[in-house]
Amino acid sequence: MTCQKHIGNIYEVKSTEPCYDILYVIAVTDTDESGDTECYAIKITSSESKNLIALPSDTLSADASIDIRRKYLIKESDIVKKICTVSKKFLENVLKEIIFKEVGNYYDAVYSSLTTEDFKENETKINYAGRIFNKDEMVNVIDASLDFYLTASRYDKAFCNKLSEFLSMGHNKPMRVLTANSGSSANLLAITALTSYKLGKFRLHKGDEVITAAAGFPTTITPIIQNSLVPVFVDIKLSTYNIDPELIEDAISEKTKAIFISHTLGIPFDVERIAAIAQKHGLWLIEDNCDALGAQYTLTGKYNLITGKTLSGTMKTGTFGHIGTSSFYPAHHITMGEGGAVYTSDDNLYRILLSLRDWGRDCWCEPGTDNTCCRRFQWNMGNLSDGYDHKYIYSHLGYNLKITEMQAAIGLAQIDKLPSFVESRRENWLALYEGLKDLEDSFILPSCPENAVPSPFGFALTINAGFKRKELTSFLEKNLIQTRTIFAGNMLKQPAFTNGDFQYRVYGKLKNTDIVMDNTFWVGVYPGINKEMLDFMISKIRSCKKISLHF
Repeated sequence: MTCQKHIGNIYEVKSTEPCYDILYVIAVTDTDESGDTECYAIKITSSESKNLIALPSDTLSADASIDIRRKYLIKESDIVKKICTVSKKFLENVLKEIIFKEVGNYYDAVYSSLTTEDFKENETKINYAGRIFNKDEMVNVIDASLDFYLTASRYDKAFCNKLSEFLSMGHNKPMRVLTANSGSSANLLAITALTSYKLGKFRLHKGDEVITAAAGFPTTITPIIQNSLVPVFVDIKLSTYNIDPELIEDAISEKTKAIFISHTLGIPFDVERIAAIAQKHGLWLIEDNCDALGAQYTLTGKYNLITGKTLSGTMKTGTFGHIGTSSFYPAHHITMGEGGAVYTSDDNLYRILLSLRDWGRDCWCEPGTDNTCCRRFQWNMGNLSDGYDHKYIYSHLGYNLKITEMQAAIGLAQIDKLPSFVESRRENWLALYEGLKDLEDSFILPSCPENAVPSPFGFALTINAGFKRKELTSFLEKNLIQTRTIFAGNMLKQPAFTNGDFQYRVYGKLKNTDIVMDNTFWVGVYPGINKEMLDFMISKIRSCKKISLHF
């Protein structure tokens, strides 16, 4: 049988089985080996729902729409005559809508029941974190893949714009956002940017010191060392698990040039005090905001940092510093699977970050575009020949840390859900606090500064009773309640440090850091945890005084 070419053609067909009362169809395949062509019915009506796609007004003599709810198979004998052929672009949109509908059906069949599944004690695992999504994310990632552009493009641009809008509350100058392939890469970009010669007198040099904390995730620390800078470790405060600002000023030396710290588990650090220190000593302030996307802090004063950065009023965490970073790993507030972002309101820093992320090149053209500067062959830089192609001039020793377009597509759907995700996390954190607040004889409970609104990543507890963390966390894990430590605990006691040859300095005793390493754990508050799960978690933690009976 010769395959007939039908794709994109609109036909008048006989009103016989399987078409019955259908007069017009659009073919979306050619004939197969059985002689069938896949088609969708055309209704003489204007589009009124997501299942109806309006035809161009000049296609038929009356307004008409394609009904994508049901597919038909027609044979050559069913065709009365060809009416016309739709444009390639219109056919592309029709086929995409059909695919998206099927993706939605797949989501409903496979995933939607998981969100309504009843909690069963000791059968349903209570994860510390997890991805929360619906068909929007799946449709977006399929849409991006169908374009097959693959590298960051329209979805990435839309995501960066939306994240900028979200972060820019309280700013006269909006935050400029760059995506990266992870939050760790975002941290690497943030610190590396401070070493750029384009910062002039504010540039960090080999041996300069950066104030940080030993308690937390390692990739807040590793970029400092990787850039031949010297981390200066300061102790933290229990209950907030953030750096103790009262110790920072005494830890500063003539070599200190920056502060790089995180908002641990979504609890904002003391921005007021640290901003005052950064202003007084002329320090860079970099925020690892990976745990705290959506948190806020209200300053009572106004602060002027180096390079013209000003702070006042209520602002989102990640925007107080010269640079902020985020992670979009599945455990975080929103996810791309893997991914991250780095953001700043400083145009010079943005250009440096962009260069470092994109191989170190001096050119700022987006992929697939040329000569945005209108002087592509007129630059004279370094010792290159005059007019050397700007697309291949490298002003930094950079990396390739971009995300894919599919990741950005997922992120764009996720960011619309971010406010509700943050609210759920706050509600779950407060529910745990209310359910455990009378156990102060057994635990140090978490706290948040009065002028801060957290965006909790987890709910931390420090044991100060007659049992060990291992006993309680093992008990909780046996009851299918996931637990986590505050990441590396004391990073200086990790094998990477004990077996490494790094230059660093410690100010004072890291007493609280060691307490956290030995006695602190946390449980989840992410939106996938419901009231029944929270009640179960509370009841099991409340049984802490009986833990020894289980071992």
